[in-house]
Amino acid sequence: MAQKPSIPKGTRDFGPAEMARRNYIFDTIRSVYALYGFRQIETPAMENLSTLMGKYGEEGDKLLFKILDSGDFLRGIDPSAFNEGGTPKLAAQLCEKGLRYDLTVPFARFVVQHREELTLPFRRFQIQPVWRADRPQKGRYREFYQCDADVVGSDSLLNEVELMQIVDEVFRRFGIRVCIKINNRKILSGIAEMIGQADKIVDITVAIDKLDKIGLDAVNAELAEDGIPAEAIEKLQPIIKLSGTNAEKLQTMREVLKDSETGLKGIDEVEFVLNALSQLSLTNEMELDLTLARGLNYYTGCIFEVKALDVEIGSITGGGRYDNLTGIFGMPGLSGVGISFGADRIYDVLNQLNLYPQEITTATQLLFVNFGEAEAAYALPTVAAARAAGIRTEIYPDASKMKKQMAYANAREIPFVALAGESEMAEGKFTLKDMTTGEQLVVSSAELIQKVLA
Repeated sequence: MAQKPSIPKGTRDFGPAEMARRNYIFDTIRSVYALYGFRQIETPAMENLSTLMGKYGEEGDKLLFKILDSGDFLRGIDPSAFNEGGTPKLAAQLCEKGLRYDLTVPFARFVVQHREELTLPFRRFQIQPVWRADRPQKGRYREFYQCDADVVGSDSLLNEVELMQIVDEVFRRFGIRVCIKINNRKILSGIAEMIGQADKIVDITVAIDKLDKIGLDAVNAELAEDGIPAEAIEKLQPIIKLSGTNAEKLQTMREVLKDSETGLKGIDEVEFVLNALSQLSLTNEMELDLTLARGLNYYTGCIFEVKALDVEIGSITGGGRYDNLTGIFGMPGLSGVGISFGADRIYDVLNQLNLYPQEITTATQLLFVNFGEAEAAYALPTVAAARAAGIRTEIYPDASKMKKQMAYANAREIPFVALAGESEMAEGKFTLKDMTTGEQLVVSSAELIQKVLA
């Protein structure tokens, strides 16, 4: 017996019902992006590794899926590269391309490559899959969709304010209660200065970004392993544990970072965003979280993360300001800020909370029963008229037994079934059955359409 086929770990198949739900997610996000003037682009699934490597930090580089060069890719390879410990060197020689890790770095490449064609500030959104060679677990996949929006070519913090409005509106439409967390990489840099470890900012941010996942003790252990002195780790503890209102936290941090110009600038930026949003009656809570670090190296200003309040799952949206990303590709001085909705995690949250509108899972609204060639020919004009009226309509393709066709309608959760036998055809009518109530009516073609549309 042939072995049953399977798919790689960390990937998923989606059938028609799942795709209806996923399209609801994509369409909702797409419609909100459009309200704010964002325009859609797409980039290739694979990029040159020279584009991707070095943009996500050491941990991110390890999670890049690399693609073997085509043809005789072993030609000219030094045999010593196959020895133990030679894997990274070997990969560099065998692979020139990789699957994109996120949509932000490819977007930065897009901006630089097409800079002569763009009007700044440029507001783009992008909904495409990304790939990470991560260990699959609940809410974490190797292939997943991101739904990004970015603004480049503007330093204004109004962009951060509008992106947070977008986040709030999207989750309001989904009916998901969330907490929108905000911090600033300048504040984190100021903290690193304050504890005397300015050169360890990357290690510090990578470690404290794991606080929710591994706990405080493990974070402190990782900091120690990274060479952070015990006295510096001790100074970090009150900041990590800081509580109170956003205003109280900002006031405390102003005092803590009073000698750090960078840190104070970060506080000013966060305060501007929070004050502006406080005037806009958001549905969801905004929280200043000083442990939020967003472990990607390219963030330079405000950073954001969204947590669902009613489901145990990781971040479902994130983003931030990146002032220097396009400079890596030869276009310095172009600031950008963006957010990314994790569609797959949002999908899981909506499933767990059963928040999908009923109508999105109803693909076909009306099924015409097929009793034979003559009956099918009689039904076809009304089938066409129903579709012209916007009703999602099928005619059963085979003249099967009535029981089989009704079972098909039940399995597909089709709300209306129309049938026409000799008596209905003689009167120019149809029998229309409401599959929810069981009610049956004899109606004309026009009345049938109106009844289904009602």
